[in-house]
Amino acid sequence: MLQSLFLVACIYASSAHAFATFQWPNPLLRYADQQLYEAGLDQFVANCLAADNTTVSAQWLRIAYHDMSTHDEEDGTGGLDASIQYELDRPQNVGIGMPTSLLSFAVADTIALGAVLAVAACGGPIIPYSIGRIDATVAGPSTVPEPQQDLASHIASFHRQGFNQTEMIALVACGHTLGGVREEDFPLIVTEDLNLGETDQYLQNTTQNVLVVGPNVTTRSDFRIFSSDGNVTMQSLLSPNTFSETCADLIQRMINTVPSGVSLTDPIGPFNYILNPSTSPTVTMFWTDRQGSFCPSIGCSIQSSGTQTSLLSIISTAQARLSPISKFWFTVDNNDGSESVVVDNGGGGFVVEDDVISMFVDSLRSEEVLVLGASTSFDEFLKLVVAVSKHALLFADANDISATTFLPLSNTLDATPPLLPTLTTTTLQIDESNPSEGGFTFFTTNISTSVAFINLTANAGDATYTQINVDLTGIAFGAVVST
Repeated sequence: MLQSLFLVACIYASSAHAFATFQWPNPLLRYADQQLYEAGLDQFVANCLAADNTTVSAQWLRIAYHDMSTHDEEDGTGGLDASIQYELDRPQNVGIGMPTSLLSFAVADTIALGAVLAVAACGGPIIPYSIGRIDATVAGPSTVPEPQQDLASHIASFHRQGFNQTEMIALVACGHTLGGVREEDFPLIVTEDLNLGETDQYLQNTTQNVLVVGPNVTTRSDFRIFSSDGNVTMQSLLSPNTFSETCADLIQRMINTVPSGVSLTDPIGPFNYILNPSTSPTVTMFWTDRQGSFCPSIGCSIQSSGTQTSLLSIISTAQARLSPISKFWFTVDNNDGSESVVVDNGGGGFVVEDDVISMFVDSLRSEEVLVLGASTSFDEFLKLVVAVSKHALLFADANDISATTFLPLSNTLDATPPLLPTLTTTTLQIDESNPSEGGFTFFTTNISTSVAFINLTANAGDATYTQINVDLTGIAFGAVVST
């Protein structure tokens, strides 16, 4: 079963209209939902978090633009494709924010998501998010605009990227409201860390934006850009509604600028739910037992109230009961007086086919093990238990079950891009401590507690069954101490 799909079904229920277009299964939407609602990246920019004399939001938006700016509208090359991880040695990509941001994400879709979260965290508009970007394997052209360039060069650069002069002015204004210019990154431009400032400050001549009023006339790129149409565009952005709508449109276009031939999904929503969730939603999962002998007419059910993690827990708990499920559905009560919403896949429920293998991480049997050493040292690992349905009886031996683990990107500042996860494939063995039950056989292996995602693979004769990108970060495992 696909745990994150179940979770997103719960979350989508906050908007019945939005969910009406979502039909399961859909692997591409599953990935997008997982990135939006389960990755937890929003915690790193919450409340427009300050960092390194700027904001994390400014760093994330900057890296998204610098990645996108390799785009050439005429020949369809470049765009937001994660090529930035191969381009950090270039002077226009200077700054600690670049490598530290890549420690949080190094693939194009999550770079785009970072921009969406960055803007929202600083009180900006909710930008629609689509996925489907394809990661580059080499660096793109060195085409990021730089402060010392003249106005004609900037206009030409933005035009190549797909933005006209008016859009260039507005996009720069939108981006430069979130952060500042660091002296250690640009010592020839600024003598102290300064915020870039807001539109009204520029028009009222109160801005300290060094790219507008800095001592080096050559690097006053914002002044040249903002004033290039007699401040007509900047005047229009004084309206909060206009500013918000314009920025949302342009930043969406920016993160959706991709090489020709790359197709993005429709925007995933409703994004505002993850930013402003109900204080204590009650989610009830119902399912129909395939044998029809254990569930009342309304179906079996299990309920959870509270956080997203607990939503994952009800899925894992339902699975761990080893009841042969034929289909499942949800109701969500936001506990705010509104009517509960039914999430049932367009009325048909989410059907679990009988002719496919059922394989899942058993959260109740899996456990984190802390091994105490002779002194103060200790070791820890996750004893991963995977439940495989009666089809496992067809396997010749335990070598038919394997897990590929994904360790997250290095979290050291001296890591060298490209920042790629570590992949390790491990064969699972039959778990002697958990005998077969309910038509399921249990397999186990020990993995690092730092593993974020796993792929499960089972071979049955000529067929191969998989569970892709099983997210372990949202599952609460039990813990035991060993000596």
